[in-house]
Amino acid sequence: MKKMFAALFMLGMVMTAYAQPGQQELPGQRSEYALRHLQYPRVLPDNRVMFKINAPSAQSVQVDLGKKYEMTRDEKGDWTCTTEPQGPGFHYYFLFIDGVRVADPSTEGFYGCSATASGIEIPYPEGVDQYYIADVPHGEIRMKRYFSKTANAWRRMFVYTPPCYEKSGKKYPVLYLQHGGGEDERGWSQQGRTDIIMDNLIAKGEAVPMVIAMLDGNTSDFTSELLNDAMPVVEANYRVKTDADSRALAGLSMGGIHTLNVVMEHPELFSYVGVFSSGWFAPQPGRGSDADKYYAMLKEKPEFYNKCFKEFWLSMGGQEDIAYNNCRVMRQRFDEIGIKYTYYDTPGGHTWPVWRESLFQFAPLLFKK
Repeated sequence: MKKMFAALFMLGMVMTAYAQPGQQELPGQRSEYALRHLQYPRVLPDNRVMFKINAPSAQSVQVDLGKKYEMTRDEKGDWTCTTEPQGPGFHYYFLFIDGVRVADPSTEGFYGCSATASGIEIPYPEGVDQYYIADVPHGEIRMKRYFSKTANAWRRMFVYTPPCYEKSGKKYPVLYLQHGGGEDERGWSQQGRTDIIMDNLIAKGEAVPMVIAMLDGNTSDFTSELLNDAMPVVEANYRVKTDADSRALAGLSMGGIHTLNVVMEHPELFSYVGVFSSGWFAPQPGRGSDADKYYAMLKEKPEFYNKCFKEFWLSMGGQEDIAYNNCRVMRQRFDEIGIKYTYYDTPGGHTWPVWRESLFQFAPLLFKK
């Protein structure tokens, strides 16, 4: 306990370097999530990242960016390190100060890894512009509070409406889009850049204008939360179509499992299904899988499910994705049963760059058949 309080006290002393008048120009560019006027972290042209903090009382400081990097201290108490090149897109990171994991006070915070985490954005290569704000019409993301009978508590969702929503008076199809474990309803709108992706796709005519509802999947009964609480709120407060052909359900990781569970039991409600970096857990030695009941349902009437789903889309972040084997086993079972699906694979592992790309690939397929 004393060690934890000491580390938290030192964290209060941590200061990020400011640019001083006459100071030599710093290399690279400051992180877009760095707090105003702060100069670190910095992203170098080769996508390495420079970190610098002032913690004169600390005995050791590390940066954990999926891999831990030791920081070195100078005589002023400034700790610095430069990482290896990082892949483009959003990445969580933490500081370890004398063994205690904390968020970097110099950057914006994001809820991820079941904690307030820091984030770094690595620039995408030239020509990859789908994740950046462009001079196109922009939709809106709104926060909607509602009372959940399932949770017996007030909850909230974030809802994207397309650029044409306010003036058209029309009804729109709706995508219910779920975050992963250790995250919440903010994930897709912040880390995922859903509005930017959709604005750019819609402006190019590559995606149908749609409403996107992003719910909090941290609940004891997601199926009830979605069907009995969230969907009625969306349909009562937004101009959305309510037929199956105008509904889609998708999610990443934990949200992908939620998606699978819902559509297996209620295939008549959603014609479009997206499962990103996910899959039912594969059987373990000595026992079956919790998904056995769903495979039995599929095996009983595969043609019915194939008819219900106009698009059953699976994606994975390459073999380095921690859910890769679960998805591989699930696809094998689908093949044996005769369930039709589309599979998309992109490098990146179990990370937000993969899930952004998954949405970018999935959204243009919706509501066109």
